[in-house]
Amino acid sequence: MAVYIALLRAVNVGGTGSLPMTELKALCEELGFADVRTYIQSGNVLFRSDEAEKAVEEKLDAALGKKMGRRPGVMVRSRKEIDGIVAKAPFPEAKPNFLLVYFLPEAAASDALDKMVAPDGEEAKLAGREIYVHYPIGSGRSKLKLPALKPGTSRNLNTVRKLADMAAEMENN
Repeated sequence: MAVYIALLRAVNVGGTGSLPMTELKALCEELGFADVRTYIQSGNVLFRSDEAEKAVEEKLDAALGKKMGRRPGVMVRSRKEIDGIVAKAPFPEAKPNFLLVYFLPEAAASDALDKMVAPDGEEAKLAGREIYVHYPIGSGRSKLKLPALKPGTSRNLNTVRKLADMAAEMENN
């Protein structure tokens, strides 16, 4: 069975709504996912499944939509993809908590960064279904405008590294 990492958009951060991680875990188990684990209160869940990545993504998003009244948006990545995302992280001088990885539902257009307005020195790099953004003053104070980020969900590099470690541990057990 493949190990997947699902990243929920706008959950527990003032968007779609609050979802206790115990409920997320139970929902994933009801959907037939195995070895379900959650990480912090921002909608991160790891599990095993024999189903394809897109099927898992659709199944989880639909079930969450039914439970919450609105689909939050779910981005699913394989363990191998998460490892690659960590390995390819640009901006080596950036503090890991100031480097956010935006996970998108599909690859961004090649010109996605053309509309970026970065008044605080933010830097961004497009990488398929992810956009890395370095926030020199932190994302909370930033005035960055980048429309391509809207459909996605972000995690800082520390969180992505932890998810990669958890996924590796699951795969090795």
